[in-house]
Amino acid sequence: MGACCSCMRDTTSVDATTGNSANGMNPQDDSSILPIADNEREAVTSLLGYLEDKDNLDFYSGGPLKALTTLVYSDNLNLQRSAALAFAEITEKYVKPVSRDVLEPILILLQSNDSQIQIAACAALGNLAVNNDNKLLIVEMGGLEPLIHEMMGNNVEVQCNAVGCITNLATRDDNKHKIATSGALVPLTKLAKSKHIRVQRNATGALLNMTHSHENRKELVNAGAVPVLVSLLSSADPDVQYYCTTALSNIAVDEENREKLSQTEPRLVSKLVTLMDSTSSRVKCQATLALRNLASDPSYQLEIVRAGGLPHLVKLIQSDSIPLILASVACIRNISIHPLNEGLIVDAGFLKPLVKLLDYKDSEEIQCHAVSTLRNLAASSEKNRKEFFESGAIEKCKELALNSPISVQSEISACFAILALADVSKLDLLNANILDALIPMTFSQNQEVSGNSSAALANLCSRINNYNKIIDYWNEPQGGIRDFLSRFLKSNYATFEHIALWTILQLLESHNVKVVDLVKNDENLITGVKRMAEITSERVQKSGINVNNNGDDTANNTNTQNDDDGSRNSEPIEDASLELYNITQQILEFLK
Repeated sequence: MGACCSCMRDTTSVDATTGNSANGMNPQDDSSILPIADNEREAVTSLLGYLEDKDNLDFYSGGPLKALTTLVYSDNLNLQRSAALAFAEITEKYVKPVSRDVLEPILILLQSNDSQIQIAACAALGNLAVNNDNKLLIVEMGGLEPLIHEMMGNNVEVQCNAVGCITNLATRDDNKHKIATSGALVPLTKLAKSKHIRVQRNATGALLNMTHSHENRKELVNAGAVPVLVSLLSSADPDVQYYCTTALSNIAVDEENREKLSQTEPRLVSKLVTLMDSTSSRVKCQATLALRNLASDPSYQLEIVRAGGLPHLVKLIQSDSIPLILASVACIRNISIHPLNEGLIVDAGFLKPLVKLLDYKDSEEIQCHAVSTLRNLAASSEKNRKEFFESGAIEKCKELALNSPISVQSEISACFAILALADVSKLDLLNANILDALIPMTFSQNQEVSGNSSAALANLCSRINNYNKIIDYWNEPQGGIRDFLSRFLKSNYATFEHIALWTILQLLESHNVKVVDLVKNDENLITGVKRMAEITSERVQKSGINVNNNGDDTANNTNTQNDDDGSRNSEPIEDASLELYNITQQILEFLK
């Protein structure tokens, strides 16, 4: 949120009725009959001279500031008005960090009961509040209380400028919580419903600026702002729509707020879906981001689809705007998490556009969300699986697997791991030469990438009808499957040791003579297995478990999602060691 909308009148125009000068100074205005003191008369004369040369003078110090301050403390209302108007004009053109000596007279003017003074003083303070240093100083000097008082008045222009000033003050993080707890949120919420668009814009902008921390969002919800923000989504003004969609998007970050929204705002999703077709690109983008945040919850994932969100999203992910693409692909990623949505997303035509997004090499986030969505859709049904393979997703992921940022590699490896779990997909993956990518990925220093890729590789070695690809990739690339197994046996990391041992056992159970011979005739692998048998036997004995009474069967496949933090202490040593011991004993039985 930038600077506020100003409601200041043109202070340089001549008032034909009162005969005011160009700078609004008229000591003879009959609204006040108080005489002018000599020092005040001198201040007026000096100020008029200063204003004639205002482009070359600093009004925030020395003679000009002294003259203005003299008029502020006058008992003559017209002189106070003149000072206020002069401050408003000067601060509109010259904004820089100012001292307490400058702010103090403006804050004095802010306490006046005269609407003209209030309008000008609020404008002057709002102008100075564009500067970051001034924002902090204004709040420190107690500026919030008089501004809140002005907001609660009846003059529209005073309200507009007071709210605008608070909007600017709220752009500084140090001020946000002070504003949220100052009593400003209730009048801001009331003014967001104003019939006057300038007041409404500033009020909704101020509310938006209060949504950037959990504590402030909580205060905002408690102040009753949410129903007002939702109702204003239907505003005809694109600025108001933008402020409200962005504020609601931020509010929806918090789980407790999403739960409250689902209970109290039944029309929220349909309104946001409608705004995805807005003529304003920034409104469209923020509406999509709001839906993305709401779609963190399963109920909203379903509701967005029911409300007709998919046609809008499939259109947006093919737009020319990077922010719109990012917002929409992040949204569909969350929606795709729900199993009931998977088929509907595929039927809506998302697969090929998602694959195309993988070419956005300048946007890591877009690539990550696209791959993550493809992963969610990949194994949902036989029909979806077939369309997934026909979309070219495997080829594109293979292309990116070794030449993309770690975050993208992590998503790709997770996608491969999910696909490799399904028996019906294994030969298709092997025939697509996915091992060209998986084997090198097992060398990654990133544990998530190496873990997911090794899990995928392990599952591809299990329960398949044709082992020709396994044989072809036994020694290549980069040492092939053989080297992968040897490295993981020596990793001294229980999860990787388990993957290697489990894979060796699957190969020995393959009933393929060539594969079994490759394993049995590899001295490094046999030595590694025997070493693990000794190590795990020692671990189990130390834990006091009788190995003769434990012949547990191993799992059918390898877990593709590695949530281990890399420390042996993070899992029960006796459980992990016992499982590893059992696998080594089964392997040794095959080797007899």
